[in-house]
Amino acid sequence: MEYRQLSPEEREEIALLRRQGASRREIARRLDRSPSTISRELKRNASKSGGYRPILADRRAWARRWTGSRLERAHALRERVLSLLALGLSPEQAAHRLALEAGEQVVSHETIYRFIYAQITRTKEFDWRRYLPRAKWRRGRRPRKGGSSVDFILLRRSIAERPREVDDRSVFGHWEADTMQFGRSGPVALVVHERASRLTLAVRLPSKEAAGVAAALVRLLAPLPPALRRSVTFDNGTEFARHYELHALGIETFFCDVRAPWQKGGVEHAIGRLRRFLPRKTKVASLSPKLFALVLQAYNNTPRKCLGWLTPAEVFNQQVLHFKCECSFPLSRE
Repeated sequence: MEYRQLSPEEREEIALLRRQGASRREIARRLDRSPSTISRELKRNASKSGGYRPILADRRAWARRWTGSRLERAHALRERVLSLLALGLSPEQAAHRLALEAGEQVVSHETIYRFIYAQITRTKEFDWRRYLPRAKWRRGRRPRKGGSSVDFILLRRSIAERPREVDDRSVFGHWEADTMQFGRSGPVALVVHERASRLTLAVRLPSKEAAGVAAALVRLLAPLPPALRRSVTFDNGTEFARHYELHALGIETFFCDVRAPWQKGGVEHAIGRLRRFLPRKTKVASLSPKLFALVLQAYNNTPRKCLGWLTPAEVFNQQVLHFKCECSFPLSRE
């Protein structure tokens, strides 16, 4: 006869019968189990005081059977997953990239998340969080902050006036822009993000001064064919007050609603991922052009769920190769 583990319901029954004074043989008869099974259960899973609590007993039985998560046991798989995370992939991206390569699911993203957070809890080594895109040491959402004024922005057009083709990302050439700050003042990084391919370009600037930001946007977008520079969407920061200088290139400009930066979620997400390699404490002015370009290259060559686990660079090359515009072209002019 095949052995079956005791179920939680059976352990509840054992506890009830013990309180009623039933013997071990009587309990075994009532549960259609062997007396040795009941005896072994009470010996292994009773408390030190001799009492028997079904919930505690179930946990103890499970703990003896558990041999660690799959990533604890499969060393080669663990090293492969950690190597992908170290390249900047999120757990979800790593899981799906492995599935794409193997032709079947290898490990789930939830398993990866639980493995990382289990290491933090067990070892108290918080450097494990560096394997995660946001480098958070525990799961959960952070509160939103901030606000903005729109009174100072001349020729401002609301995002409500933006063409509907931009929303579904079906047309190339619509961009989003924002700045990455590294401290309260000083150098920043201007980041622009193409909505259809998710391609991301960036350039370092000495400050958020509006004239410098506008000039940098012109330098980044001017080399592109008109079909690849249709519009740019901004938040309501003062650094974009001279957005109208892009109009000379035939580029339309639009602004998010007040306190709604999520309306340009593509560039917000891109900056969030770039923060892994360029945290706020980074002395961005001291980075070499080569290292700065490598950070962008890593982002543009990371597989994305929304692209069928292709990379932004792959999609960009497939779709717009005939425009003869590579993703690193503007960066090479820095």
